[in-house]
Formats: sequence, C-alpha cells, structure tokens
Amino acid sequence: MTVTVRAAARSDLDPLAAVFADAFFDDPVFSWMFPDEESRIRRMSRFFATEARHHMLALGGTEVAELDGRVGGGSMWAPPDQWRAPRGATLRMMPGLLRALGRHVAFGQSVDSALEAAHPEEPHWYLSTIGTASHARGAGCGTALLKSRLDRVDAEHAPAYLESSKEENVPYYERFGFTVTGEIRVPRGGPTLWAMWREPQ
Repeated sequence: MTVTVRAAARSDLDPLAAVFADAFFDDPVFSWMFPDEESRIRRMSRFFATEARHHMLALGGTEVAELDGRVGGGSMWAPPDQWRAPRGATLRMMPGLLRALGRHVAFGQSVDSALEAAHPEEPHWYLSTIGTASHARGAGCGTALLKSRLDRVDAEHAPAYLESSKEENVPYYERFGFTVTGEIRVPRGGPTLWAMWREPQ
C-alpha cells in the first residue's frame, strides 16, 4: 500500500472530517466533549468540518494522506502567529460549533480556554490536529503527514508545538523531536493534555 501526502482542498472537507471523527472517537478530550457515543461521530464530523472550513484550510497547512487513492489520514497545521482564529473566522465557526456541541458547549469552551491559556507566545508552527482512520492504521499515514510538514518547518528553521491528548502517544511524538513542556488540565473535571514543543532542527 502506498501513502501519498498532498495539500487538502475544499472537496476534501467531508472525508477529512470523517477521518478525524473516526480517529478521535475514543480520545479522552473528545469523549468528554461529546459523551453520547451514538451521536459522537456525527457531531465530531460537524465540529472538524466547521474548524477546517472556516479557519484551518485557508492557512495552507492542512494535508491529507491518501492510501491507494482513499483518504486515510489528515493533519491541520497553523503557520507562525496564525493559530488563533481571527474574529471573522470565529463568528463564522460559531453556528457549526454550537450545533456540533449542543448542550455540551461549555465543555468545548473549557477545553478551548485551557489550551489557549497554555499556548506558547513564541512564533511557531502549531499542529492543531492529526489523525488516521481505523481502516488505515498501521500503514504509515501519521508518519508521512508529520514528516511532510516537519520538512517544511525545518526548512524555515522554525519551532513547532502540539498538545497530545493521550499520554501513550507522547513517545511517538518524541521520536520526531518533540519534548513535553507541561501538563494542561481542563477545568470542570476535564481531561489532561501534554504540551509538547520542538526546537528548530
């Protein structure tokens, strides 16, 4: 099986959102934000599609990994100083995010506030989201996506940052040069994330 990484287009929004919803179905953060398992995939797909459509896609750092012609993975990066959605994008995202989160919108706000408070001020590439669909796990989509963008990050001699929502994924990111800089605890009894920074290489 051959993995090919390319820039995402608007036509990729639905399959990309579906990949992320599949990849994060049992994720501690998204399980907390979307506790109803029956509606989780649908709501998460709407959540990711909204974020990609109104903010991340336009930044030029969103990529998909195709496995034999089918989207099997995706990543969304924000270039330096563009990780925070501008006011216009935030307003455009609001209806979709409210529909996705429903009565759990306060949980989403708690996660967002905790991540924003911990976010580094130094300019960097920010890996907002990376995931592989269940049908493509083990095929190398995640590694191909990370290598694709980190090659560019290294060419710019820029640092990079991400939050790992699973402690067991920390060693995976460490293999790519990221190191844990702290723990982010979401209030309201929410989950813990691990902040990870990568110096220019």
